[in-house]
Amino acid sequence: MSWLNKITAGLRKTSTSITSGVHKILTHRQLDQEMLDDLEELLITSDIGPHVANGFIKQLAKDKFAKDVTEQEVKDLLLSYIDTKLQVAAVPLDLNRGHQPQVMLLCGTNGSGKTTTAAKIAAQQQQAGKKVMLAACDTFRAAATQQLVTWAERIDCPVITDEEGADAASVAYRALVEARAQKSDLLIIDTAGRLHNKANLMEELAKISRTLKKLDETAPHEVVLVLDAAIGQNALIQAINFQEMIKVTGLIITKLDGTAKGGIAVAIADRLKLPIYYTGFGEGVEDLGPFLPHEFARAILS
Repeated sequence: MSWLNKITAGLRKTSTSITSGVHKILTHRQLDQEMLDDLEELLITSDIGPHVANGFIKQLAKDKFAKDVTEQEVKDLLLSYIDTKLQVAAVPLDLNRGHQPQVMLLCGTNGSGKTTTAAKIAAQQQQAGKKVMLAACDTFRAAATQQLVTWAERIDCPVITDEEGADAASVAYRALVEARAQKSDLLIIDTAGRLHNKANLMEELAKISRTLKKLDETAPHEVVLVLDAAIGQNALIQAINFQEMIKVTGLIITKLDGTAKGGIAVAIADRLKLPIYYTGFGEGVEDLGPFLPHEFARAILS
């Protein structure tokens, strides 16, 4: 299946929810206040978010209030509006900036798909001819380290680990030393995700960053936050919380397949104005791909 088809198939539940809702609301041709209110509620409950929903309704009212309007016209106007909102996030990940290795710090809460995403990126970059190393710095959970080791064996990628409870910053430091020695192109560091203990997590992420700078003052070159689309508006709240803790440079939105909450990508792009490097639509390596804003918007309203 092509990547475009994966996007369309993955967002089908979101699309069905929105398009069927629009169909039910537009019961007569002339756009009135009740229809506008119902459309706004539909968009908010589709996780597109109140700010985007309100902005679209204001524009729609300005252009079409008390005028004849068709269902297709409303969908076309919404497509254009969402497409515009997503463009701010259309900045591709650049791993060719002259650093060897390029250091990517992956952060996110437990359950976001962070460890799996680290392995998928590693596999794809290896397929593209890059030399990649992984580092298991979620030393708080033995299961997280084992998960990364299992993936590393599957994709034949070197991984740096330590015992449970080891200092995460020390593991990251050792990984960067080894990545340099092996002349790796990319080092992907998988970190802990204990948002329930924000103070400790913030200090751990800051310590990893400080420790890496002892070897390379420009590292980490990317701090990428992995978000689970299936939790809807909570993903946006998590992103805001992480932004308060560490300077995030880009986002990856996972688990977009099988959820009706795909609209959260629009709310996240609108609120954070950060690049969305990848979107995830399944468990396989091939199910992680680049964020394509126009195609994403079309899939939401297909």
